[in-house]
Amino acid sequence: MNSSQILLQKHWNYQSFREPQEKIINAVINKQNVIALLPTGAGKSVCFQIPALMNDGVCIVISPLIALMEDQVRSLQEKGLKAIALTSKLNVEETISAFDNLQYGNYKFLYLSPEKLQSEFIQEKISQLQVNLIAIDEVHCISQWGHDFRPAYLKIAILKNLHPNSNFIALTASATPKVLEDIISNLKLDDVKIFKNSFYRDNLEIKLINTENVFERLSHILLKINEPVIVYTGTRKNCIYISNYLNHREFKSTFYHGGLPMEDKINSIKNWTNQTTPIMVATNAFGMGIDKANVRAIIHMNIPNSIENYMQEIGRAGRDGKRSEVYLIYNNNTLYESDNYLKKGISDVKFCKVVYRKLNEQYQLSTGEIQDKTYDLNLQEFCSKYNLPVLKTFSALNNFEHENIIELYQNVYKRSRLKIIVSNRYLFEYEKRNPKLEALLKIVLRNYGGTFEQLTTINENFIANKLNISKSEVIELLQILHKDKILVYIIALSNAEIRFLVPREDDFVMNRISKNIELRNKNKINKSKALVKYITNDKICRNIQLLRYFGEKNIFDCNLCDVCLKKQTKALKVDYKLIAKEITLLFTDKDQLDSNEIINQLHFDKKYIIKTLQLLIEKNALVLNLQNKFEKVKNE
Repeated sequence: MNSSQILLQKHWNYQSFREPQEKIINAVINKQNVIALLPTGAGKSVCFQIPALMNDGVCIVISPLIALMEDQVRSLQEKGLKAIALTSKLNVEETISAFDNLQYGNYKFLYLSPEKLQSEFIQEKISQLQVNLIAIDEVHCISQWGHDFRPAYLKIAILKNLHPNSNFIALTASATPKVLEDIISNLKLDDVKIFKNSFYRDNLEIKLINTENVFERLSHILLKINEPVIVYTGTRKNCIYISNYLNHREFKSTFYHGGLPMEDKINSIKNWTNQTTPIMVATNAFGMGIDKANVRAIIHMNIPNSIENYMQEIGRAGRDGKRSEVYLIYNNNTLYESDNYLKKGISDVKFCKVVYRKLNEQYQLSTGEIQDKTYDLNLQEFCSKYNLPVLKTFSALNNFEHENIIELYQNVYKRSRLKIIVSNRYLFEYEKRNPKLEALLKIVLRNYGGTFEQLTTINENFIANKLNISKSEVIELLQILHKDKILVYIIALSNAEIRFLVPREDDFVMNRISKNIELRNKNKINKSKALVKYITNDKICRNIQLLRYFGEKNIFDCNLCDVCLKKQTKALKVDYKLIAKEITLLFTDKDQLDSNEIINQLHFDKKYIIKTLQLLIEKNALVLNLQNKFEKVKNE
């Protein structure tokens, strides 16, 4: 038994490596630069953690999310291994102490974000360390043609200057051939060895369902699953709405989105992890760093931004190797909303020019001027002041950041929060006594779910527009309600900071970056089109479509997806007993259903469903009522 296997058994309690973990580890030990393209849940972290333990010195790990870093550090510490994450939670003294531990305390792992790496102080401290390996997680973020581009990833190559004798290992679960080229080029990797596992997951049943009644279909799916589930949706508002809908239907659900306070995020994850609320309804803010083995289903109620995003999200199901289900529930309206949202979020060159000019006006920068300072930015107020759409403006700011025109420190969607702390009855009486506040309270109750249960993010500009008053008046009214102890109101301060990196030269700056903006927009549109094409193509196996996108060639029908099952149903003798059983299940929580409702909720061919309904009526298992709906016959 070699030393890497001994470490695997000692610290990870596994008897053997998965393919191709051992080959990757051997290449890293032999000081080769490595790129590992492995599907979600394939054990990428072991590929750099074990080699780091086998050599003297520290392994530097670049990771995009604090939660992801903290999770891996906690996991290493539980194994008795010394690791540190440099996050914004550490002050200067704690950061200096961390580097002392790394240098003299036998610590093996330093986790930090690519943004943190840009600090000259951090670079100086890193240069003093003995570094045995540099690992870059989620390395697809380095490509502007990928789906999660982070400009700071482009500057990671500074580590080659700080430690020219250290080799790199770059890891990702999603990279097209084009993105792979960018990874090699941007990291300046020589003699790189690429390991690529097939993205095929033989335990996932992929099923796309086109139905007008998406919520009924969601309920029907969840009735059959007794283990943890993630339901993805596109917006925070829908996230809360779907969770409330499921709880009303007596499912146990919680929700998660990027605008939740940290305490609420922690509670949601905790309740989902321990299965107090086994259904997690979430935006795509949830998932990275979540490594729960027994997620039995992923259900999309929205159209993801790209096939890469979709693959990452469905890859969170069935990590224990057991059969799991992946659903995407949609209809024509879902496709329309996705296309509309995409268009709203794309800023063309003409619009970017307007935003750039208004930004400079906002901070009173003249032509040729640059101030070495950071400015507060409230995106909502900026957009309101200059009559700009928020999504397009945010997209323009991202374009400027990608092109190193500005630095944006954000959570631009951080909002004010409130929670109603009186009963419904008391609130009604209060409204009668205070008619001036009644309209505001009704707007809040109509547009924000969960305000009686928890602190809920709100948008004062939205409320102001609804009431046709100013934002400052809305804030004043909310502060009265807070003072009267009707609700708790926590007002958001500046929700972003901006720093200009080049002198103001409107035409020169915009002409320099216009071509890249156009290419980036085209890339977004093409990625969206690729996913819509995948959704609407019900002739080719779902897995074949996905794997072709990532450049795989030796692929075959999975015999598990909705397309393959439909082919099998046509080829085989029809199993009317199975269809009858599925129809009967639909009446678990419904007294009556019409034929279209039944057809829309089942995968079988329409003619076979109608034939089965006729057989069930003949056998007196179902009856057709006066409203032309089917009812289950009740036994006396």
